Amino acid sequence: MKIKVLMVDDHVLFRDGMRYVLQQLADEVEVVDSGNFDDGMRQAANDPNIDLALLDLHMPGSDGVKSVQIFHQCNPGIPLVVVSGSDQREDIERVMEYGAMGFISKLSSSKIMLGALRMVLDGGVYLPPQLLHQAMTNLDQGSADKRVVRNSKNWLTTRQMQTLELLAEGMSNKEISERMNLAEGTVKIHTAAVYQALRVSSRLEAVSAARRLGFLPVERSDVNESNSNQ
Repeated sequence: MKIKVLMVDDHVLFRDGMRYVLQQLADEVEVVDSGNFDDGMRQAANDPNIDLALLDLHMPGSDGVKSVQIFHQCNPGIPLVVVSGSDQREDIERVMEYGAMGFISKLSSSKIMLGALRMVLDGGVYLPPQLLHQAMTNLDQGSADKRVVRNSKNWLTTRQMQTLELLAEGMSNKEISERMNLAEGTVKIHTAAVYQALRVSSRLEAVSAARRLGFLPVERSDVNESNSNQ
């Protein structure tokens, strides 16, 4: 498999280190990089083959989290991951709302970074566990409904269960946000929480795991297949 990654960060040493990490993503990885936001935008606009973009929040030409929105609006087809030294939950919630599919701390190990990037390339959403916990705590504040569904070591809040059920229906994040009357960034955070709780990295795995655990009803085809094997 061949992928092309755009990396936009003003720290040369970090870019050099990330190049080594990114080479482990696939059999063939091409990395194009830039040290400022404006140049990164030009590269994205002129190259239709970019499969993934990594964006720092604070660098020349950048307006912080607002730049995530600008990049996503101009390049909606490129999965965008913010790689930042920030651990502010407000930043996390805003970048997810503005179109990011992941938020990775620069303090993360190369193993965690690789797992996170593979999750996003597979269509998933990634947030570091400690930052996800902060974000979920913030979302739960003031909520009257804090019921949870428990099974073994997994837990899902009512909102997360609703998100999971709509994922099982094949809805996109945008469709789920409209159905649940939530911001799309909030849906992404709920989705990331579902993945972490079920220890999966994709929608298909989440739905499959939820059915095995009894969180979702088993499809009739699965029942028929099970009966035929008896």
